[in-house]
Amino acid sequence: MMIQCISIHEGLEKKTGRSVSYVSARSFGQLFSGEMETKVSVLAFSEVDRTTQVSVGAAPGAPDLATMPRLTTTVPREYVHRSSLAEVFLSGCEKLDDSRFGLVGQWPRAHTFFTSNDGGRHDSMQAVETIRQVGLYLAHAEFGVPLGHQFLMWDMTVTAYPEYLVIGPAPSELNLTAACTDMKWKGRRLAEFTMHVTVERDGKLCAAGGGRFTCIAPATYQRLRSASTRVRRAHRLCAVSPDAPSTLGRAAPFDVVLAPADRPGHWLVDPDPSHPILFDHDADHIPGMVLMEAARQAACALTQPRLFTPSQLRTEFLRYAEFDAPCWIEASLEPAEPGFANVQVVGRQNGEDVFAAQISGTLDDTRDDTLV
Repeated sequence: MMIQCISIHEGLEKKTGRSVSYVSARSFGQLFSGEMETKVSVLAFSEVDRTTQVSVGAAPGAPDLATMPRLTTTVPREYVHRSSLAEVFLSGCEKLDDSRFGLVGQWPRAHTFFTSNDGGRHDSMQAVETIRQVGLYLAHAEFGVPLGHQFLMWDMTVTAYPEYLVIGPAPSELNLTAACTDMKWKGRRLAEFTMHVTVERDGKLCAAGGGRFTCIAPATYQRLRSASTRVRRAHRLCAVSPDAPSTLGRAAPFDVVLAPADRPGHWLVDPDPSHPILFDHDADHIPGMVLMEAARQAACALTQPRLFTPSQLRTEFLRYAEFDAPCWIEASLEPAEPGFANVQVVGRQNGEDVFAAQISGTLDDTRDDTLV
């Protein structure tokens, strides 16, 4: 039962003369179904062995909890490192065995960022973000990694199936299965794991992927990042040109994360630091989701004037991308079958590779009118 509020009433139990506490817990269901209340009676508390005997019973006139409908909410936003509840795509989890989990989630019909420009399809990057959330949630909620720990994402691979990402007349209900492997522990604390996730919608596989994560304690992270500049930029480095969104596969200038460089196939990573999705929470470096979006936009630009629909992304993260130095993107086309494109992307900062990505998808000769 989801607890909404708790009140404790202390008194004297008449039959035994023992002190008792009555905990009245109003469930989340009360918000929708009236004055349903459950009373938890603390029958006895032993000062000797510090144990408590508890019985649970329904308040007089309360309906049977077993007959109440199961209500849905998101998982705690803190477990997926999101500030906004609207950006939490998971709603529940069930442990299948020691390393496998069944999860449920939902994608909204009209997300402001993770939707195709014509509004007709979920963007493949939404599958990337959902799988990222699965890894964080399992680490915290199922394996006990404390809140406040940081996560290193070493790699991320996601395959999406655009034909099953078409937006319907209702939000998309998701069924996910996650399998964790290569788990390493430091004492009783999870230190590293690899995860593979499948995402089904209406019984069809719409995405699959996973990645490798390292969990870092706050003190260790402080030492690791002590020499970095942790101040986020207050604004973009360059103004967004009027034709940039159409060139980069986006409809709105606000969503553009690249600025042109001095030669073809090169860009500067230059997101708007006030973007509510890409910078949903504080970070002392450019987030991995921003770098993957940069790779996707570079692929769209490189395949112009044809419309590029990404379906597979493989990314390896080599070091942190810092705010205090330019991060440059270089993209090149690799051999591909007719009607498809394979794009290799490398991000560099201070002369060193920061990340590498390969992004693949289909090409359409018909331009999306919303991009013109």
